[in-house]
Amino acid sequence: MQTRRKFIKISSLGLGMTAVAAGATNLVSGQSGKIALGKEGPTKGPMRKVATYCEVCFWKCAGWAHVTPDGDIQKITGNQDDPQCNGRLCPRGTGGVGMYSDPDRLKTPLIRVTRNGEQTYREATWDEALDYVAGKMKDIAAKHGPESMALFNHGSSGRYFTHLLNAFGSENIAAPSFAQCRGPRDTGFELTFGESVGSPEATDIRDTRCLVLIGSHIGENMHNGQVQEMSDAIDRGAVIITVDPRLSTAASKSKYWMPIKPATDLALLLAWIHVLTHEGLYNKEYVEKYAEGFAELKEHVKEYTPEWAYGITTLKPEMIRHTAREMANAAPSVIIHPGRHTTWYGDDVQRSRAIAILNALLGSWGSRGGIFFKEGVKVPAFPAPAYPKPTWSWHETLDGKYPMARESVTNSMIEASIPATGRTHQIHGWIVSGTNLVMAIPLKEQLHKAMESLDLLVVVDTMPMEITGYADVVLPECTYLERYDDLRLSPHREPTIALRMPATTPKYQTQPAWWIAKQIGERLGLGAYFNFKDLSEVLEWQLKQVGSSLAEMEKIGLKKLPRKSLLYIPPGADYPFKTATGKIHLKSAELAESGFDAMPVFRPHPQPETGFYRLIYGRAPMHTFSRTANNRNLVALMPENAIWVNPQVAELWGLKKDQHVWLKNQDGVISNFSVKVRITERIRWDSVYIVHGFGHRHKPLSYAYGRGVNDTELITRISIDPIMGGTGMRGNFVTFLKEEPKKEVKS
Repeated sequence: MQTRRKFIKISSLGLGMTAVAAGATNLVSGQSGKIALGKEGPTKGPMRKVATYCEVCFWKCAGWAHVTPDGDIQKITGNQDDPQCNGRLCPRGTGGVGMYSDPDRLKTPLIRVTRNGEQTYREATWDEALDYVAGKMKDIAAKHGPESMALFNHGSSGRYFTHLLNAFGSENIAAPSFAQCRGPRDTGFELTFGESVGSPEATDIRDTRCLVLIGSHIGENMHNGQVQEMSDAIDRGAVIITVDPRLSTAASKSKYWMPIKPATDLALLLAWIHVLTHEGLYNKEYVEKYAEGFAELKEHVKEYTPEWAYGITTLKPEMIRHTAREMANAAPSVIIHPGRHTTWYGDDVQRSRAIAILNALLGSWGSRGGIFFKEGVKVPAFPAPAYPKPTWSWHETLDGKYPMARESVTNSMIEASIPATGRTHQIHGWIVSGTNLVMAIPLKEQLHKAMESLDLLVVVDTMPMEITGYADVVLPECTYLERYDDLRLSPHREPTIALRMPATTPKYQTQPAWWIAKQIGERLGLGAYFNFKDLSEVLEWQLKQVGSSLAEMEKIGLKKLPRKSLLYIPPGADYPFKTATGKIHLKSAELAESGFDAMPVFRPHPQPETGFYRLIYGRAPMHTFSRTANNRNLVALMPENAIWVNPQVAELWGLKKDQHVWLKNQDGVISNFSVKVRITERIRWDSVYIVHGFGHRHKPLSYAYGRGVNDTELITRISIDPIMGGTGMRGNFVTFLKEEPKKEVKS
C-alpha cells in the first residue's frame, strides 16, 4: 500500500552521482564493488590558514583549514593552543575535508511533488522552498498552534532552528543524544552531585593514577583530548581497568581486562561498592565531610558481595576485590569514567548512579586526577525580543512519565506526532537538522507512522541521508568549512573561545543553517529575532563583550581567558555541592519521592535463546555514527563493518574468516545486507559485535550504500528507563543466516 509520504530516492534526480575527475584515483573494495576515492591535484602558490573547529563529532577540536589560492581546501590541522586537541586532530578531524569535497552532497533545494501519480522531487529555488516552508508553518500554527511544530537536531545547526522555533512559539526541541546517549549519565550524576560531567567530560585523565572504563571505549570512541591524556597516563604507569565483553582497544592497553557477561554491569558496580564500604577502603575524610547516606548505603550493599556478583557477571571474586583495592590505593586520583553512550538495559540511570557513587566514595569529584571543575566563557546572546510563552511544550508529550527527564525525550516526541484518540498535545510538523533519524532511532515502525502523519517535514542536511527521502522539502546546508557558526565556548580546565569561519565559498546552491533559519523567520514575520545581516555581525558584537574582536579571532583561531573559579576543592575546604542539601547524595530522596529506588538495585535482564547472541555495537576511531560513512577520506580507512564472532561460535556454525552472513534478530527481522565475519578471541562466546553507522540503503550515498550491516534495523526491542526515558537498545539478539534469505525461503 502506498503511504501518503512515500520514500523518494533522490538519485533519480541526478543529484547523487557526480563523476569523479579524470586521472589517477584510489579504489576501495567492498560488498558493493570498487569505488573511486579521487585524487589531490597539484597546488600552485602558498596556502592560507583559516580558523575553524571540527564538526565531525561533538568534541569540536579547534583547527585550521589550509586553502589554495584558487579556494580549494587541501587539509585540516589542529590548533596548538586548543586544550581539547593540543594541536593534534584525530582521523575524523583530518578527514573532515572529505565532507566538503564529497560529490554526493545535496546541491539544491528540493520540493516533493506528485507527477503521473508518483511522488518525486523537483528542484526549486531558495525563494520557492523557503516560501513553501513558511507557508506550511503558518497553516499549522493557525490550525493547531505554533507549539505543534517540533525540531529534531544534532550539531551546530540546531542552535539556529531552536532560536527559530522558540521565536515562533514552540519549545518542542529534541536532541536524540539525550534519550539515546548521555541522558542516563547526566541524570545519574545530577541526582548524586547536583551536576553532570558535561561534554566534553571533566575527567582529569592527565593526572589520574587509576582509570576505570566500564563500557567506555576510549580510543574507538575517538574523544581526542581524552585519548591523548590516556596515552600519557599509560606511559606514566597509571592503572587502567577495562570492563567490557570484548577486548577493545582500551582493554588491550589495560592492566586489567574484565570480560563481563553483558547486562550484568550493575552487579559488578554494587560489588565494588560493597568492597569499598565493608573493607573500609573508601575515602573516609571526604565521605564524612561531603556526603550523606553512607550508613544506609553500606547496609544496602551488604549482600552484594563479590561472591554474589561472580555468579552473575562470571568475574572471579578475587578479581573484583583486587580491582576495588587498586581504585582505593589510587584515591582520590581515580576516575570511574561516566561513559558516553549509556542507554543499555532500561536501568541506566541507576547504573550511572552506581558509577557516581563509586566516584564519591573514592573522593574523586573535585580532586586532582579525578573529576575537575570546568570553566567556560559566558558570552551574551545577541539582542532580540523575549520569546513568546507557549501554551504547552515537550513536557506534556511525556504524559506524566519520566519525571527526571531534564530534556525532551525523542521517542515521546515521535509518538506525539501520531494521531491518537484523546491526544490534546499533537505535533503536526517537523524540522530535522543534522540527524539521520531513519538510521539512528529505534522503533522504526513508530517513526514511519509519525512521518506519514505529519503536515510538514523539512530536512536540513549536507548529505542525502535516508531521512531526506521522507521530506516534503529538502534544504541543502553547506559544510562547516564553508560557513560562520556560533563561537565554541566549551568549558574546560581553562576558558576558551574558538572561531569557525568560512574557508571558502559554499559549493553549489548550499547555504549555512543560520541563513536558512533567518530567511524562514523573516517570512514568518519574526525579523526582530534575526536583526542582523550576516552572522559575522553577531560574532563581532559578542566578541566585543569579552574584550576581543572578529579580526583578532580570525588571526589566532582560539583565545584563552584567565580562570576565575576553583579547578579542584582545596584540601579540607568547605564546598557546597549543587544538590538540595549541599551534600553528595549517596541515597537519593528525590528518587524515593518519585517511587524509584533510592539506591541502585540489581535486577536481571533477558538473556538470548539457544542459537542467538547478544548484539553489541560500538564505534570506530575513523567514523562518527553514520555521518561519515560516505566520506571518501574515511571510507578509505574503513569501508564497511564486520561482525565479531568468537572462534567457538564460528566452529559451531561452520563460519569462516571474511565469509558473508546475514543477521536475523529475535523478532525475525533480517539485515538488508550481508556482513563479513571476523573470527576473534576478543569477544565473548555469548555476544557478537559490530561498528555502528554502516548498512546504508540510500543509493545516493554512493560510497556508503550496501556496505556492511545497519545495527539499528535489528534493534526492535528497547527497554525504556522509567526515570528519564532513555531508550536502552542492548537487549537484542541475533543469529546467522549463511545463505541469502530469499534463497533460503525457496528451499
